[in-house]
Amino acid sequence: MEPERISPDVARRIALAAQGFGVRRPPHVTSAHLRRTLDRLALHQIDSVNVLARAHYLPAFSRLGSYGLEQFDRAAWGPRSHRRMFEYWAHEASLLPLDLHPLLRWRMERADRGVLRSAGMRRFATERRGEAMALLDRIRCDGALAASDVESSRTGWWEWSGAKTALEWLFYAGHVTTASRRRGFERVYDVPERVLPSEILEQPTPDEATAQASLVERAARALGIATAIELRDYFRLAPADAAAAIARLIAEDVLRPVSVDGWPTAYIHRDVKRPRRIEAHALLAPFDPLIWERARTERLFGFRYRIEIYVPADKRRYGYYVLPFLLNERIVARVDLKADRERGRLVVRSCHLEPGAPGETSARLELELETMAGWLGLGVVER
Repeated sequence: MEPERISPDVARRIALAAQGFGVRRPPHVTSAHLRRTLDRLALHQIDSVNVLARAHYLPAFSRLGSYGLEQFDRAAWGPRSHRRMFEYWAHEASLLPLDLHPLLRWRMERADRGVLRSAGMRRFATERRGEAMALLDRIRCDGALAASDVESSRTGWWEWSGAKTALEWLFYAGHVTTASRRRGFERVYDVPERVLPSEILEQPTPDEATAQASLVERAARALGIATAIELRDYFRLAPADAAAAIARLIAEDVLRPVSVDGWPTAYIHRDVKRPRRIEAHALLAPFDPLIWERARTERLFGFRYRIEIYVPADKRRYGYYVLPFLLNERIVARVDLKADRERGRLVVRSCHLEPGAPGETSARLELELETMAGWLGLGVVER
């Protein structure tokens, strides 16, 4: 059969609906609202840049509006009975719903065997494994610790170098997980049985192929419509693993090939929604899953977006930490934002409207900036 033909406009609406746009924001965000957003997106990418707000907080704000950051922190790093997420390497360093833990154990097992790109971590899986296991025993006996706790020790065996690398290998291999984050966002490691709910750890581990197909299925739900590269990229699967997973999901009629003008071959999830229109307004973080794959962003919105954090200041075109502004079905502006916490101001360092932006853009953007300022506890939007 010929693949179904879908117009670019319909593809864009499918993608927006899958990502949680097009529904009215709740007047009061509860833990249930937040949990549904976490489940829908399947991961929140972690980034250390804090010029505005840490990246993992922003996608929920884009979809729900103002919510309590303590709600997110409790779901990510709170007591075990309140945990709804765990940290692991997925798209990048990410916070993921707990039910994905069994689906990523194959990656942990590979890391345990030393199947890793990092030569430093491979050494702790092989010739320096004894040192890492001794560090794991220390955590089991003495409790959670951070790399600085080990590196600051100047007595006995703990004078060896590479504590952070050893801890990161233990983390990648699933021997430890993130217990909490300290001031400055330093990761504190502990054994999973003291951090994650027992009902998650006791779930059976699927075989690699089944787990990878499940991850691609979750990616397809989150994206709505996507190319093979985009499905693979969501959880950073190897090309061969992703191709096998896609073929399996097509055979099971979970994924269906479609044709979109100007796109490579794409796939839709069988349960996608196809709204006739999308009404939305949102400031999007650079690491929001709607736009993190830049080629997809250009296909969906005709919007070329590059983050300029690592570009010298005099060569930046739009600014340091630029957030695109989504209005209904288009990205219509981009703003470079900074939270000036000392003065209680949300500083708009630059604002650029896109060609053809509707006349209401500035007013709608101003309202969203005021909402963001209130959410971050900043009293004034300063231009």
